[in-house]
Amino acid sequence: KVSIVFQDDIQIFKTDGDEIAVLNVYCGNQPVFICEKVVNISNCTDADATDGDGDDAQPFKTELGPQPLTVNQARQLLSWYTLSQNASVSAVDNSSALYPLWVRCDMSDPAGTTWFGVDMISMGNKVTGAKLYSVTCKGSTVDKKSLITIDELKQEHKKRHHPSSMVIKGSARYSLFGSTVVENTTIESQSSVTVDFKWNHVESILETPPLSSIATLNIKVGSGDMRSPMFEMFRELEFLLTLADGLRTGETEWMEPVESTSAVDLTKAYIEGNKKLKTETDTPIFNSLLERGDLDFVEQLWVRMRKSVTSYQDIGDCLRLVTEALRHGDVKPWIHRDSNSSLSKLILQSYHQQIDPVSLTGLTPVHMLLEMGLDKMRKDYINYLIGEELTTLNHLYYYLSTEVDLQEQVIRLRKLHHLLEIIVTCSTFLGLPYDRLFLLTQSCLQHYKTHPYDEDHKFKLPIKPALISHFYQKEHPVTWGVEVSSGHSVREVRTSMQFSDRPLVDHVIFETEYPNETINGDSEDPAFFSTMVCCSIINFA
Repeated sequence: KVSIVFQDDIQIFKTDGDEIAVLNVYCGNQPVFICEKVVNISNCTDADATDGDGDDAQPFKTELGPQPLTVNQARQLLSWYTLSQNASVSAVDNSSALYPLWVRCDMSDPAGTTWFGVDMISMGNKVTGAKLYSVTCKGSTVDKKSLITIDELKQEHKKRHHPSSMVIKGSARYSLFGSTVVENTTIESQSSVTVDFKWNHVESILETPPLSSIATLNIKVGSGDMRSPMFEMFRELEFLLTLADGLRTGETEWMEPVESTSAVDLTKAYIEGNKKLKTETDTPIFNSLLERGDLDFVEQLWVRMRKSVTSYQDIGDCLRLVTEALRHGDVKPWIHRDSNSSLSKLILQSYHQQIDPVSLTGLTPVHMLLEMGLDKMRKDYINYLIGEELTTLNHLYYYLSTEVDLQEQVIRLRKLHHLLEIIVTCSTFLGLPYDRLFLLTQSCLQHYKTHPYDEDHKFKLPIKPALISHFYQKEHPVTWGVEVSSGHSVREVRTSMQFSDRPLVDHVIFETEYPNETINGDSEDPAFFSTMVCCSIINFA
């Protein structure tokens, strides 16, 4: 991020509002200015960290997290920022409003203010006023009686705005799948599925979202989760990526072979017609999901080689055995008509006893093996997606095209694999019905046509609460919020309260009387942090 330093110890930078948890509701993904104290990087040594004698200590730098300004400093900055947009002040050009400004605060006032914010109100091209925000926080508590009530929140809103009518809305987020806590120890997961609820007519604090709520799943799936039915397929993709990286960089870190028999011996046995029994590494779920019963000669050779090769020499020796067998007519294997690999083309030529000479030197064998893997894995994915009627070949054209170079084919195959990880996770662990899986598939296919591979991306899927009610109705929310609003359009004002299982503010340390296992553990009464956001309007004369 690019920041501007002001008065030596204050920095301002631009970011998107949804990057800051507490601002997300008010700013969404619109640009905002964030103001905070300049972070000093302190020099430490290994001895400082380990309390050693320091003779051989190596210096290293530690960077603190974001640091707040004092409440008085924040008020002063907001005052200047607001004045700079007021046309009543001479020499001010306010033809266009600046981005909202949010300032981190240190909770040094009685209210415990953690943020101040200001957002300009415009009518046409003219700035006519400003909305001022304050965010106050409290540490965690398990005492629900100490939490604010709906009536108290309404009274707080009335004191500030004197509205003729008010609207009350609820929101909540639940975790359906992801990291788990076992005996107060968190087992991290690269994957997470949360659900966001929004509803009207809130009756009580921390009430369970009604089935009439609008619900949206947020789906983030990381490849390689050992719990996933796709894990074996991921291992296959890993090997393919290893080959692609080797071609691109000239360096290869070979995976540990699954087979104890050498690649050359496996290939010899295969050529001689000895069919190897299926290994026990394939899980039953994986078999039922993606294993095909129509693997051709090249695909079965790929399966053997990807589990056993440990060097470029292995690849060259194996393919040399196969091409020699083809050249001498020792084997007459069958292959799929739509096979595109170089080896498949040699097999087609062998049917007519006319095989082009192949120089299996340099990186050519790796290139050939990569083609074999791409061909086989594409068919695996097609088999599942078409078989489950989740898409059509036309919609898969981008991912299956062989008109682009090999590296791009690998990138697109990896995207397709990630799509399947997402679909299989939602099908297996959440039991989503066909219509939701179909919609999710189309969403993922469209997204990855124009976006780079990204396991951190959260795919959103609308869903009826009744379909997932058994997952959340007996659980505690990750966050729960209620909002009282009045006014319309740019004059709308809101007062909101959020309860969360962890602080929504990262620049202050909250004191709590409760041990960690009570806050995030298995307690029947979870502890919640409280965050209140209040808003007021000032009009420029």
